[in-house]
Amino acid sequence: MTVSIENALVDLTVQAVKELYQAEIPVSQVTLQETRKEFEGQITIVVFPITRFSKKSPEQTGTEVGEFLQSKIAEIAAFNVIKGFLNISLSDVYWINLLNSKLVAPNFGSFPSNGKRIMVEYSSPNTNKPLHLGHIRNNLLGYSVAEILKAYGYDVVKANLVNDRGIHICKSMLAWQKFGDAETPTSSGMKGDHLVGKYYVIFDKEYKKQIDTLKAEGQTEEEAKKNAPLIREAQEMLQKWEAGDQDVIELWTMMNGWVYAGFEKTYRQLGVDFDKYYYESNTYLLGKDIIQEGLASGVFFKKEDNSVWIDLTDEGLDQKLVLRGDGTSVYITQDLGTAQLKYDEFKMDESIYVVGNEQDYHFKVLFLILKKLGKSWANGLFHLSYGMVDLPSGKMKSREGTVVDADDLMSEMVDTARERTEELGKTEGFTNEEKESLYQVIGMGALKYFLLKVDPKKRLLFDPNESVDFQGHTGPFIQYTHARIKSVLNKSNFSTTDGVAVPPSLSSYERDLIQCLGNYGNVVAASAEEFSPAQLANYVYDVSKLYNKFYHEETILKAEDEAVRTFRLHLSAVAANVLSKGMGLLGIVVPERM
Repeated sequence: MTVSIENALVDLTVQAVKELYQAEIPVSQVTLQETRKEFEGQITIVVFPITRFSKKSPEQTGTEVGEFLQSKIAEIAAFNVIKGFLNISLSDVYWINLLNSKLVAPNFGSFPSNGKRIMVEYSSPNTNKPLHLGHIRNNLLGYSVAEILKAYGYDVVKANLVNDRGIHICKSMLAWQKFGDAETPTSSGMKGDHLVGKYYVIFDKEYKKQIDTLKAEGQTEEEAKKNAPLIREAQEMLQKWEAGDQDVIELWTMMNGWVYAGFEKTYRQLGVDFDKYYYESNTYLLGKDIIQEGLASGVFFKKEDNSVWIDLTDEGLDQKLVLRGDGTSVYITQDLGTAQLKYDEFKMDESIYVVGNEQDYHFKVLFLILKKLGKSWANGLFHLSYGMVDLPSGKMKSREGTVVDADDLMSEMVDTARERTEELGKTEGFTNEEKESLYQVIGMGALKYFLLKVDPKKRLLFDPNESVDFQGHTGPFIQYTHARIKSVLNKSNFSTTDGVAVPPSLSSYERDLIQCLGNYGNVVAASAEEFSPAQLANYVYDVSKLYNKFYHEETILKAEDEAVRTFRLHLSAVAANVLSKGMGLLGIVVPERM
């Protein structure tokens, strides 16, 4: 459906009610939807809301409104009424004109600037371990949402808040100091983030040994956890870090440097990027001024131990600590300060935090506090909460060293793509370099599509084998469809500058495909407004299915009528363009040949 025909149908339905039944129906009560596949037609008007004005049966009302619309809109070829639904069939001329005038235009599906700035914050890694499968979903979701919003006309800032300080960072540092024997990424041949993660795991193992020893000596588990020498040393190291101890800062700078170099490689393979990095080491003291501001205005209150709190019980939440009694900050203090810093720097209209659903409560509290503090921009804050990712083997636990590492998973995906592609013999005539590039594109496309096709809010089970299937609801199926179209166009020597053509009539396969392609802009808009790449992901799959039906049922290159051949090539070119644009917004590359 295109906006113009939709608008005309809504306006004329309002006019029909006025002229036929002498009544005013609000535009909001005129509901259009795509006609269900089992019925004739492409656009359906829901008749039930109109019957209260007509005082007639849904069937009679639908027939009268259908006759009125057909007399006013030349493109309506026929209509039928099924119960309370008026199904409208648009003429072949309408669909042919739609393809030839709008869908072949270079700017089809793109939106002008809306003058608004939006920040999308995603990734937010800890610098004590490599990225894992959960981070992959976070990064892909954040990147895709940012790209979709950009296409929808927003000025987008992609931000990454790096958690590079705290007790967990000191655990890796201390373990390396004690057990590392000066090992470096160069000496070990390990990626820096993997090396630092190795010592985080070593800390945990050694810490558990000390806890067991203390328990054997008669301490309770709680006492042993507090008194184990390793945890005490880590706490002491954190205090030294906060006091600016030069040796600790140098160790921290060196090990963080290793991690950043490792992250950069992972981000590059994932195909994600950032415009702005924030570091917790620079922001952890922020927010204390905001606490003072809130105390002065009565938003916060102090308890006897000097700690500062906010009472949110009236909002159905609880009392929340915002500053400890000794004056040290908690997470929420820092997040309040960072939110202010981001707004001061970019003055964005909206800001999206892409963070897992285990932080739902935290963000509810954060946004509420900022609103209570009178921050006008707090209304533009949104937590894009997403579900966890599991593998068939179960949930991941990083501290136990059983994490599903992002680099390993990406490697496995490329290997799986290599095996499947070679089994199917899809790389004849490719050089070795072209083959490796293709395996990379297919493997990463499979991973990204599988994670993005599911609604962000849902928890998902990621099956690497299922994701690399050239026939299923997968990235490789869509990539293969694009390559198939490109092959057809290349064989025909088709150029998008070739003149438009008008075939004598359309088949249902052509009509269905044109209708679906015409929806591209609407789908981008809906995906942007709901921050959901899943809508776009499922749409490009629908385009692929419809194109393959059209390809199998209709002759393209050998069509006898030249106008039919040219028209079908134009239709193929538009389908390839939509697949390329749509998959691009998901961060997925579509190959020219497979």
